[in-house]
Amino acid sequence: MNRRKSLKILGGTVVGIAGLALADWKWQLLDGMNHSGFFSSKEEKLIAAIADTIIPEGLPPKTPSPDSKPIGAISTGTDIYLMKLFEHCYEKEDQDQIKAQLATLDEKGFLNASKEEREAMLLALASSEHEKDQEFFTLMKSQTITGFTTVKEVMVDYRNYKVAPGYYHGCVTLPAQT
Repeated sequence: MNRRKSLKILGGTVVGIAGLALADWKWQLLDGMNHSGFFSSKEEKLIAAIADTIIPEGLPPKTPSPDSKPIGAISTGTDIYLMKLFEHCYEKEDQDQIKAQLATLDEKGFLNASKEEREAMLLALASSEHEKDQEFFTLMKSQTITGFTTVKEVMVDYRNYKVAPGYYHGCVTLPAQT
């Protein structure tokens, strides 16, 4: 193959990939500035961080393969489940309380904390003297566990769940009665 032609193709590929990376970065920046969900982008990050702290990535696949990865709350979409659940299934007062607790965690630097510091912050909520802190911790923990244990990856691969556990066998020969 012609060397100049190869270099042109290679250069065009590099420019194209760089352009896609720049476009992705631009869209992420715009999404952060013009976020239009129920939760702000920072609150969504906090919910995801809480879910990841409660159930971190690490549950090994039941049938390992070269492309299988450990699963956790983030990879199974538990954080998205939590956001939708709090948005659509909770009363306004409860939603306001969740947002207030998320703001408190943000003030304490939850997103920038290490895994051990995050665990300590959540356990401090569990043993707090304030009832609202305890309720928030219990809510987040129970709903994260519920969201994680009801996804396909866990139900089918670990619990051997079958949608229709019984099988229908139509024409079955029966033993003759005497």
